[in-house]
Amino acid sequence: MTDEARFEALRARLGELHGRSHALARQLGDLDLGELRAPGDLALIPVLRKSTLAAMQAAEPPFGALAVAPTSAFPRLFASPGEIYEPESAGRDPWGAAKALAAAGVAAGEIVVNCFSYHLTPGGRILESGALALGCPVIPAGPGNTEPLIAAIAHLKPSVYCGPPDFLKIVLDKARAAGADVSSLNKALVSGAALPPSLRAELEGAGVKTRQAYATADLGVIAYETDGADGALLPGMLVNDELVVEIVTPGTDEPAAPGKVGEVVVTRLQGDYPLLRFATGDLSAWASSGRLKGWMGRADQSAKVKGLFVHPGQIVEIGKRHPELGALRLVVRREGEQDAMTLHAETASPNEALSQAVAATLQALTRLRGEVALVALASLPNDGKIIVDERSAQ
Repeated sequence: MTDEARFEALRARLGELHGRSHALARQLGDLDLGELRAPGDLALIPVLRKSTLAAMQAAEPPFGALAVAPTSAFPRLFASPGEIYEPESAGRDPWGAAKALAAAGVAAGEIVVNCFSYHLTPGGRILESGALALGCPVIPAGPGNTEPLIAAIAHLKPSVYCGPPDFLKIVLDKARAAGADVSSLNKALVSGAALPPSLRAELEGAGVKTRQAYATADLGVIAYETDGADGALLPGMLVNDELVVEIVTPGTDEPAAPGKVGEVVVTRLQGDYPLLRFATGDLSAWASSGRLKGWMGRADQSAKVKGLFVHPGQIVEIGKRHPELGALRLVVRREGEQDAMTLHAETASPNEALSQAVAATLQALTRLRGEVALVALASLPNDGKIIVDERSAQ
């Protein structure tokens, strides 16, 4: 679908929704829909950011008056870090994942083992709904529980893996060490973590054709990799036909210059939970082919670690729970082809008990394990940074 066709569909749908959603009407302000004549005119509408969405949901629960159906009409309701809540619209493939799976070579009847989280966040359901729409049975594995997972793969023989790419490496490595047969896996659709060329090469060297999708809990699948007629991977990612994607200059509502890295802003008006010019907080750029370059980092200090977002507010909360700590800085890095994080915490009295207590709080707040490095007071840089992502965008 061309950008113009996407825009025309968006404008028609916006007209339908205008009288049904007070939140959309407030976002549009005094703008006459007749002023929207071309894709670039979307810049006349203010961007909706995650912080604003969270405030809207707190003021008008549960979904900030954005939903155009009663809560009872949604089959599933999710919660994401940062106290943001997402409903799942009814219908076939509500998150737009089926096309991404098909582009990865998945066909009807193939068994899919889904290792995205099924706990509160919609990651597991996003890919599961797409697989079911394609006619694929799904093993709802979720993350972790590696030994039972390997046994299930050996017995049920799935051919498709869905989940973070670094967890697929863990599964393959542990299966090899245990002498378990997971050779049925021959293709993967991965997301939620970086896929550097070295990791893709390792996975494909193990016989698993690996393609990636770019998705968020708020919007579902935004873009995905596709192959050319010769079966070779094309550069960049194809934008989901159901969405309008913009790249804006970080911190503004204005479109970035062509080819410039900026924040990904997405409009999704399908279903009963429309989002208009929603800022994802992710960085990307348009390739010369008109395809999205994929995830290139975060526009703010939040970071996605092993498929889950970690927010500065969560790190600040650690300090509140441990008043003996001074400044805090979470450093995220790649270690052994996996995401890893270390919380650097200033304190006047470092000790092992404190380190363990802080590590437990870090895990409780972020649902992720991380190391804790207790450092001297006034030793961390005074630059306002709470989360530092040292992973290079690929």
